Amino acid sequence: MASKLHLTSILALTLTYCTTNFPLATSVGVNWGSNASHPLPPAKVVELLKSNNINKVKLFDANPQVLEAISGTKIVVSVGIPNSMLRSFNASLKAAENWVHDNLTRFTSSVHIEYISVGDEAFLRSHGEQFHPYLVGAASNILKAVTKANLVESVKVVVPCSWDSFQSESDLPSRIQFRPDVNKTMLELLLFLSRHRSPFFVTISPFLSYHENKNTSLDFALFKETARPRNDSHSTYKNSYDLSHDTVVSALSKAGFPLMDIVIGQIGWPTNGAANATSSNAETFMKGLMKHIQSKSGTPLRPKHLPTEVYIMSLLDEDQRSIAAGDFERHWGIFTFDGQAKYNLDFVEGATKLVNAQNVEYLPSRWCVANNNRDLTNASARALEACSAADCTALSPGSSCFNLSWPANISYAFNSYYQQHDQKPESCGFGGLGLITTVDPSVENCRFFVELQTSSSSSLDRSFLMKWILSPMIVLFFVLDGR
Repeated sequence: MASKLHLTSILALTLTYCTTNFPLATSVGVNWGSNASHPLPPAKVVELLKSNNINKVKLFDANPQVLEAISGTKIVVSVGIPNSMLRSFNASLKAAENWVHDNLTRFTSSVHIEYISVGDEAFLRSHGEQFHPYLVGAASNILKAVTKANLVESVKVVVPCSWDSFQSESDLPSRIQFRPDVNKTMLELLLFLSRHRSPFFVTISPFLSYHENKNTSLDFALFKETARPRNDSHSTYKNSYDLSHDTVVSALSKAGFPLMDIVIGQIGWPTNGAANATSSNAETFMKGLMKHIQSKSGTPLRPKHLPTEVYIMSLLDEDQRSIAAGDFERHWGIFTFDGQAKYNLDFVEGATKLVNAQNVEYLPSRWCVANNNRDLTNASARALEACSAADCTALSPGSSCFNLSWPANISYAFNSYYQQHDQKPESCGFGGLGLITTVDPSVENCRFFVELQTSSSSSLDRSFLMKWILSPMIVLFFVLDGR
């Protein structure tokens, strides 16, 4: 139960929101992540953004090389502060001031920075409560630092919230509320956001709703007109997006903030790593989403109060993203890791298709495959070792390379390791079971990739290898192979 002071604050802030003009249209941007072993050079990514008329990006950090590449363009940027810095910024205003000076002040004359995202989904259930004590304090100190730097009129401080910040016995908006363990901190955060007229950043994931909930049909998640509508009180929902959006609206209303602006910080559909994570489904979902946004039709609970912004998850695939939630986490990109469009999409109203990255530089056209002239009895064990330090998510059930026969699946694992390690000859050893070839072993939709030539490419050290998590499904895949 909120205290009388909190209730008074909520009432005052709600009355303030009542005088606010609701956004008449939703602007669309993309998330640009950096969890890639061989990232596309920032300058090349900026060219990709400009070629596709994408003028808003959300970063998960404040990489100076990225900001320098964006410098002088019309691209509007949201920079991020990782969870690892929350404790320091909560404890020290000076630390917050130093961060703002180093990451914002030096770029504000040439880069339009719109938001600072404090933390990266710090309420995520898997984090427990470890970041709760520092979150609002860190945001408050960052805001003070922004104010001191005379940037408060142009830069807003926000806090991205994960989809699992909510809880309900059903997935209907009327039954939803914030999780009990986040309630106290969430109320403090909402008061902070309201006081400074900042929006509520939240992840919405129709894919996860479908993937984890048997009550959600694929048609409902993909905006298909054949989907069976769902009713909640006096509201009828024809797609998962509207249902998910109004879940957020309902939770905010129950907390005392019925008119708070919403920014959808992450939404998308992966193209690999799980059943129904395909380019075809991603295209259907994204086209449905863009059509919905461009129609300017709201949701049952907010027919005229649209989200101010929507950020697509994501621009590019990232082979170092955590796969704790599933192998699909490395395949959210509307472009492949090398900037090639996966499907057609009218990202900007009136456009016909996406434009690929140009003049991409790759490592030589070489691959590492299983040597069929050797005894491959222990090849599966070697493949598991390779996958523990590379990306084999395309081999998981339902993925593009799942149907590879043996030993082609062994070759995929070997090649992934070989490419991640910059094609060094010794990285295709595998006890003599590996063979370097110039013949592309790709099969139909299963691409044996060649990595990018980047200045940041280097041998993967032990600390890097510790970042990789081997999917249980990949382990099972090779174990059942029986060789």
